[in-house]
Amino acid sequence: MTTMNFTAKDVQELRQRTGAGMMDCKKALTEMNGDLNAAVEYLRTKGIAKAESRSGRTTSEGMIGSTVSTDAAIGVLAEVNCETDFVARTDDFKALVDVVLQHALHTDVADVDALLAAPVGSEGGKTLDVVVKERSAKLGEVVNVRRFVRYAVGSGAVGMYTHHNAKVGVLVEATLGNPDVATSEPVQAMLKAIAEHAAAMNPLALDRTGIAPELIEKEKRIAEDQARQSGKPEAMIEKIATGKLEAFFKDMSLVSQPWVREPKKTITDLIRETAKTVDTEITVTRFVRFALGDA
Repeated sequence: MTTMNFTAKDVQELRQRTGAGMMDCKKALTEMNGDLNAAVEYLRTKGIAKAESRSGRTTSEGMIGSTVSTDAAIGVLAEVNCETDFVARTDDFKALVDVVLQHALHTDVADVDALLAAPVGSEGGKTLDVVVKERSAKLGEVVNVRRFVRYAVGSGAVGMYTHHNAKVGVLVEATLGNPDVATSEPVQAMLKAIAEHAAAMNPLALDRTGIAPELIEKEKRIAEDQARQSGKPEAMIEKIATGKLEAFFKDMSLVSQPWVREPKKTITDLIRETAKTVDTEITVTRFVRFALGDA
């Protein structure tokens, strides 16, 4: 059993001096036999202290990235932030985003903290946290993995779309009656088209059931107030409000929106046409949209 030559107080002091994480500080002190100054140099050499010392800076730039497995069964959407658009456009930053995406694709974890703590196979088993800090030091800016979503579907397919400027991205999941058509051109084209549509139109939910009840109540009150202010009879208020709510649901629900490419068709029409083409049932089950910097 290895005896530690340092205390919890030493770890705390090293964190204060370098801004590095607890596990990094413990490792540095272990490697340097409890010598604080040597541990500081160790962290600097590794690039960890240099990156962490910038942690107070704002990371408002970056990229939205997405990827889907070759069998279309798993998809990932992620936002990685940095400080400037200049760094966001560099090959080194883009390469880091690819590392994050591939890591998330092959690592089934619940949140960013767990993703950062998991070892990255392509990086010699380093944790993603260490990889990000090392790249941050190289780039000279704070880099953060802000958020990610991972879809894994058993009998279906995942599709994606990322805008050319990498500031908006969407992931879409669908279940399929016949999963063998998951990677077919019609299904993948449909999923990409739906994701592209969602990127452009920013629907509130997949369908009306996904819209928050409090928002529905708010829209109903507004519709009723508008009807009253226009002098409509009280007996007609409810009917008018119901009609306006139906229009609201159509405008805000992905599957009922007019398709941005062909407005005479709805997204539901597109899904039905694709289902007919591949001769199987298709149900779009969920989607997620990231815009750079959104809450």
